[in-house]
Formats: sequence, C-alpha cells, structure tokens
Amino acid sequence: MKLTIIYDNEVRKKSLVADWGFSCLIEGENIPPILFDTGGSGSILLHNMRELQINPSAIRIIVISHPHGDHTGGLYDILELSKEVEVFIPASFRRVIPQKKVTSVKNALPICEKVFSTGELGGIEQSLAISTDKGILVVVGCSHPGVGNIIDAASTFGEVYGIIGGLHGFSDFKRLDGLSLICPCHCTQYKSEIMHRFPEKCLECGAGMVLEV
Repeated sequence: MKLTIIYDNEVRKKSLVADWGFSCLIEGENIPPILFDTGGSGSILLHNMRELQINPSAIRIIVISHPHGDHTGGLYDILELSKEVEVFIPASFRRVIPQKKVTSVKNALPICEKVFSTGELGGIEQSLAISTDKGILVVVGCSHPGVGNIIDAASTFGEVYGIIGGLHGFSDFKRLDGLSLICPCHCTQYKSEIMHRFPEKCLECGAGMVLEV
C-alpha cells in the first residue's frame, strides 16, 4: 500500500506549494486510486499533483472526510477532470455534487477491497481504515470526533497499526502508545510534543511525503 501526501501545511519537495489543508492519494494492489480529501485550493492541488506526476483523471474514488473548505476546496476541480469517479461523502455534507455515483456515508462501510470508512463519527467526519500486512492504518482529515473515538471505530476492522493525518487539538497521548506508526499532519496542534514523545514511531508529514506499508 502506498500513500502520497499531496496537500499539507508543509512540503517535503521545493517545487510543491504548502497551504492550509489536506489531501492524500492511496494506491495499492487490486484497489483503484483513492483521493482522500482535496485540500483548500483546486489550483494548488492540481499543481502539486503535476509536480508529483499524479494524473487527476486516473482517480477512481474520492473520499471526503468532512465538509470544511480546507478539505473540499479542490473537489470540483477534480470532478471536472475525472467524470467517472465515485464519491463518498459524510452524511453532513450538504453541497450538490454533479456525479452519478455519490454515496452519503452514515455508518461504517467498505470503500473497496482493503479500504473501509469508519462511518460518520460525531455527526461530522469519516476516516479511512486501510488493511495492510502490518495491521490497520487509519487515515484522518482533522480528527474532529476525537482521535480516541476514531481509533476505536477503526479497530472494528482489525488491530490498528498506525495513524496519519490531522490530529487537531488531540492531547491524550497515551492513546498512541500501542501504535507503531504516527504521522501528524495539517491541523495537529501538538505536533511538536507528539514528535518528541514518540520519536521512533513518528514520521514528519508534508506534501510530497510517500509512505509505503
């Protein structure tokens, strides 16, 4: 399984543009390319995709974590380029999406082989639980429902191995003790403390980072 950070507050490649928001491409054997969130700006998202040699028209599934602008800003730009894409939105998403294949997610469900939605948690946000050889990797947008609640929901699909994405104001650091991989991105308020507490488990996020598990 391969995850590429396309959009983040920081960059790992000079030619990329940093901006407040998050987007991640998920690729793997026997699964279609999945775009998780679309950042805050369509022009920045598409610029970063070009620099990372990612073809927007190859995207087959888009998953939106929650309806905030820093995660949905590039959605319509991608839809213009990927007419056949299937979109999974949380039930709280109210904007009209001009696609034939749109699933409003309330409860946990499979997105495709090895990739599952936790369902909309806290009435606002869904996360992804990805089955890997090392366990479940959780991909989050901003973690508004709480990191602990998200980990608990993802654990119904198997033992949670790691988490990547925005952790917001999460500070119950003991909930991370059992994880082997932690990659705090985007809106993580206590990123420095998390990196300090778990130096051997943490990866620095940023647009251009590639994670293979």
